[in-house]
Amino acid sequence: MSFNSEERALNPIPPLILALFVVSMGVELVFQLGARGLVGGPQAVGWRQAALMDFGFQGQFATYLAETGQLRPDFLIRFLSYPFVHVSFTQALIAGVMLLALGKFVGEIMAPFAVFLLYVASTIGGALAMWAVGGETDWLFGGFPPVYGLIGGFTYLLWVRLGAMGASQVQAFRLIAMLAALQLIFGVLFGFTRDWPADLGGFATGFAVSPALAPGGFTALVERLKRRG
Repeated sequence: MSFNSEERALNPIPPLILALFVVSMGVELVFQLGARGLVGGPQAVGWRQAALMDFGFQGQFATYLAETGQLRPDFLIRFLSYPFVHVSFTQALIAGVMLLALGKFVGEIMAPFAVFLLYVASTIGGALAMWAVGGETDWLFGGFPPVYGLIGGFTYLLWVRLGAMGASQVQAFRLIAMLAALQLIFGVLFGFTRDWPADLGGFATGFAVSPALAPGGFTALVERLKRRG
């Protein structure tokens, strides 16, 4: 997707995406201060672990909702809260930086609220994929599934643009292919993480919902991308 540098520099990060970044890093800051005894007293050392248990996602929560039909708020909130609790500062920082970068890229085409909806849909899609493919007791934490959803949105926009130019649309999938290859390499070297279904589900959801979120739908998006070429 080729946008001129002046337009890219002037185009701000969607405000709701910026707000999500601030909230996520704010939570991480509280964890860091608590772990160092700077706030909250001695019990603050366990804040991160408590938050992971209270706001992380497991497939068993979705199974309970599906089997009982009881819409327990404390279970439902986990479909949306898990991206805001991370197992480490490094995970939070990497996810946050990718959120800002990809939110800005996608926001160069989609409306700010549409980018936010893409984030929310991908968050839920990641949790559902974790339920469907992952183990019932495998935990899901961190902001990577919605980030992969933004990658899905970016891939879709690039896929449409390449099609409008008559170029090979396979090129649109280079970013996700590169990330998948990196995950494979790190998995071989350091062990595979159990939350990979959520990343895949986030990407698939982002790609799938993007046609509905693009301004004017698919046809208007093609015309817009042609004009920006």
